[in-house]
Amino acid sequence: MSVEAWTTMFVIISFMLYLYIGWRSRVKDSKGFFVADQGVPAIANGAATAADWMSAASFISMAGLISFLGFDGSMYLMGWTGGFVLLALLLAPYLRKFGKYTVPDFVGDRYYSVWARLVAVVAAIFVSLTYVAGQMRGVGIVFSRFLQVDISTGVIIGMVIVAFFAVLGGMKGITWTQVAQYGVLIVAYLIPAIAISLILTGNPIPQVAFSFSDIVEKLNGVQKANFNFFITSIIIKKKEYKCK
Repeated sequence: MSVEAWTTMFVIISFMLYLYIGWRSRVKDSKGFFVADQGVPAIANGAATAADWMSAASFISMAGLISFLGFDGSMYLMGWTGGFVLLALLLAPYLRKFGKYTVPDFVGDRYYSVWARLVAVVAAIFVSLTYVAGQMRGVGIVFSRFLQVDISTGVIIGMVIVAFFAVLGGMKGITWTQVAQYGVLIVAYLIPAIAISLILTGNPIPQVAFSFSDIVEKLNGVQKANFNFFITSIIIKKKEYKCK
């Protein structure tokens, strides 16, 4: 079975799982739609939040940005991560405390101002559209690479799938779908990290290899050579060493 066939099968199975979760998580009232009846366990919420962080924006764009800009690109990564922390600490708890479902509702009631609510609406729309545009572009790129379709078609497919479980299941469907995506994404992150660590240092634990080996110097070589050529040369050297 070819790599393309395995990839296609894995993508189809993954999205069938997401659609099934969305169907099983369908809700009938506003509380279930907006806050999942406040019944999602903390671990599941943590996994869903982690999957949000490991989205197309970070999984593709952040990695590409750091690869292109080098160390200077890490400032975007820190801002990205810091934003999640600020939202979790300074906004999310108070939405729950006030019993509100949206940021504009919370801001309007908190400051007793229609204008504050309007500003929050405009800010939410602007930020959401900017974020969704990047995410949908990432979805289109992924589909175009693995399913051999153009980016526009990939974006449409992604929008249909997301709309299906978002409309049916609301926050409950989105959260549990994100939990499933977390499992897929964390494996996708770990496989190349472990493989590169094992190839360069012989240690399958990247964190240990990073701390107690010269893997940093070896990885710096990636910036000076084609990645495939660099990895191939490392493999050849390891084989030559074993032959000795």
